[in-house]
Amino acid sequence: MKVVKIRKISRKYNKGCKIQLRRHSVYPVMKIETNIVAPLFNLKDIFGRMINLEEYRNRRVFIGFFRHAGCPFCNIRVHALSKKHKELQAKGMEMIFFFESPENLLLKSIFHKEVSPIPLIADPKKTCYAQYGIENSGYKSAVSHLTSFVQTAFKARKLDVPMHMMAGGESISTMPAEFLIDKNLIVKKVHYADGLTDRLGMDILEKFAKDGTV
Repeated sequence: MKVVKIRKISRKYNKGCKIQLRRHSVYPVMKIETNIVAPLFNLKDIFGRMINLEEYRNRRVFIGFFRHAGCPFCNIRVHALSKKHKELQAKGMEMIFFFESPENLLLKSIFHKEVSPIPLIADPKKTCYAQYGIENSGYKSAVSHLTSFVQTAFKARKLDVPMHMMAGGESISTMPAEFLIDKNLIVKKVHYADGLTDRLGMDILEKFAKDGTV
């Protein structure tokens, strides 16, 4: 894709972000800590399967909270995690993904439908986002878009992952977060992103999957 086209996409996307930032206020959340039992949930994923965290008690679990269905930052991360899914599963770790977009929007996306067999849960009311203390920060989101969007857009296009504005009332201020849950549902590591490209290293996931250390 030509540079000029990426820059046009960037201007359009960032213009929409500024509008959304004015619509969504920041509110305080209670972040969870390590060495506690993870907040439980029993929810249907977009593929119609009931996902009960209690049933993962004897496994290690990666739980990822992502932004909207068109967020290139999150979709690049989902692409990378999906590629490692079988390897990490074989070592003893499962994955569960959350998106704040409505189920109907996620099901319109071939990319998101192909995430299966990894559970993908739509949480437009952000109920579990609140339980897990997911942060809303217009400032952090804006900084990431200003400093990282163009290069992220290039990578998204190269990987052919979705990249578009919010289409279901989502918040541009939502910050991603990732959690490593050990056996007996004990939270071993929390990672609240400081920026939209700030994620746990794959080496950390691989080590945790193998022996439960972080």
